[in-house]
Amino acid sequence: MSLGALLRLALRALAVNKLRSALTMLGIIIGVGAVIVMIAVGSGAQARVEEQIRALGSNLLLVMSGATTSGGVRLGFGSGFTLSEDDAAAINRDIPEALAAPALRGGAQVVWGNTNWSTQIFGVTPEYLDARQWLLASGRVFEPAETAGAGKVAILGQTVAKQLFGSADPLDQVIRIKRVPFTVIGVLEAKGQSMLGHDQDDLILMPLATARSRVLGTASAAKQRSVGTIWVKVAEGYDTRAAEEQVRSLLRQRHRLQPGADDDFSLRNLAEVMAAQEASSRVLTLLLAAVASVSLVVGGIGIMNIMLVSVTERTREIGLRMAVGARTRDILGQFLVEAVTLSLIGGIAGVTIGLGASYAIAGFAGWRILIAPEAVALAVAFAFAIGVFFGFYPARKAARLNPVEALRFE
Repeated sequence: MSLGALLRLALRALAVNKLRSALTMLGIIIGVGAVIVMIAVGSGAQARVEEQIRALGSNLLLVMSGATTSGGVRLGFGSGFTLSEDDAAAINRDIPEALAAPALRGGAQVVWGNTNWSTQIFGVTPEYLDARQWLLASGRVFEPAETAGAGKVAILGQTVAKQLFGSADPLDQVIRIKRVPFTVIGVLEAKGQSMLGHDQDDLILMPLATARSRVLGTASAAKQRSVGTIWVKVAEGYDTRAAEEQVRSLLRQRHRLQPGADDDFSLRNLAEVMAAQEASSRVLTLLLAAVASVSLVVGGIGIMNIMLVSVTERTREIGLRMAVGARTRDILGQFLVEAVTLSLIGGIAGVTIGLGASYAIAGFAGWRILIAPEAVALAVAFAFAIGVFFGFYPARKAARLNPVEALRFE
């Protein structure tokens, strides 16, 4: 018997008991829909983590100045100035696989015309943009003369540009930071939020010498060429752990720390932190999909149960078909096609409901979702496999009935 004829028989048999067929498919519908939703939500979370990794920059080490103690109170890392521009220069000179960018950070009120905004001020060198993989949306970077001569120029983050200028073009405009006039020479591309929810675009970059001498620094800090942090970008393909140990060893040597003494700086491997976060997100996605797949198995058991009932109800029909010449494989194919048809119809309905639920979650909850065609195809294929697996035993049982006994069945 051809596949088309088997399909017509299967649809006719399922149409006889519409309610029972619909309830049987419900398990598959819920299972496939749940798989689609869980994969969409999990993949969206993983994509968000990957975006944050790219926004922060890849293969990064963050070196922060050490802690200070004031009145018996320890103020934490970054409160003292134990790092200097010379440390960054030494890293660039002695570790070829690393690009070090010193930075000095502080807060200030920025004024333009009748508007003002409180933001973070970063004094940086041109290497900072390379280390952070941060491009300009418009304008230019600092020129060597501006970097060396403490030029009063600034590059704005997207948030600052929007808050101060709105839709106006900020390039070549003059802003005031702590009463010091600065000319805007560039605007950074948007980075978005960090892993901790901090707005990375709410900042202003200026030459490090300018920040130290005119905005953020003190006389002693300027004399010592002190910085608060050093961003270190490790070359692609080079082990960040090895680079971390090299940087640590170099800084301890430069700071004349004795063996066994604590570091007077904090060194964090951001690449490892981000990799761990990405791995956790990936495991969560797989876990959600696995939990949702349980519904598919339950739906498959429902199909097996209904198909066994159907075999029992149609025993005389099976015997009659065998008596008029139906072969074993025809009976096997008939019931197997019925089971697979139930699964596929339920799978297609489940995909539709799953897609609708995913977009509803994205709209009402504001979650990021990512629906991959491969995930949809996998869910439908799994539904097909469930139909074949759980429908084979009832179909085999029907095909192995004795025609004479089947005709006598009441």
